[in-house]
Amino acid sequence: MFWSEYPRDVVQVSGADAASYLHGQLSQDLRPIAVGDSTWSFLLQPTGRIDVLLRVWRTADDCFVLDTDAGFGEVMITRLDRFRIRVAVAIEPLAWRCLAVRGDGAAQVAGGRPSWGGGVDLLGPDPQPPTGAVRGAAEDLLAERVAAVWPAMGAEIVPGETIPAETGIADVAVSFSKGCYPGQELVERMDSRRARPPRTLQRVAVAEGAAVAGDALVVDGVQVGTITTVCREHALAYVHRSA
Repeated sequence: MFWSEYPRDVVQVSGADAASYLHGQLSQDLRPIAVGDSTWSFLLQPTGRIDVLLRVWRTADDCFVLDTDAGFGEVMITRLDRFRIRVAVAIEPLAWRCLAVRGDGAAQVAGGRPSWGGGVDLLGPDPQPPTGAVRGAAEDLLAERVAAVWPAMGAEIVPGETIPAETGIADVAVSFSKGCYPGQELVERMDSRRARPPRTLQRVAVAEGAAVAGDALVVDGVQVGTITTVCREHALAYVHRSA
């Protein structure tokens, strides 16, 4: 088991209308989320394209903590502010840190927020590494993300361009049984038609040191996709539906 710094941007959303407002904006259903629980969700544009992938943690009946990949907090706040009209909702950035814990036993670490790859994230003003965990490098955490085929903002998710279906995590971050929210039409249309997106995120093997993000993924001389993240001998790539 190891831990690593996991840079995240964090905001608190609170107020008498916080629960109803977030439920109407997020792709995930917040009604079953009890105090202390968390879930992944998208904030979408009305066109159905992703603005931000985030985790939402209910800390009280009318208070939530949202975190996303570092560098995209402003995108998240701007999107939340866009429809915040005549509602009792306050949005406040938090100077919190996040420690990712991965490996055998990570899921049982007390106080952790469930994360990708079977691990947890310790999120708060001053989280401390769990007893018995060794400090890992950023590359170790990246290798875990690639193995989990988990998309990151700025790499696999480009605000205003990427759609939920192609990320491979729509079943984790989208509720297909909740009411209306911005962008729902595209998401529901693709789901109801069982439509395959033009491309999907996949984990692929690469020669170590021979590929970088942005390279074409070529099979038998034909470009079948684009590499988005590389770590050692594996990479994440968006692969064309035809392949």
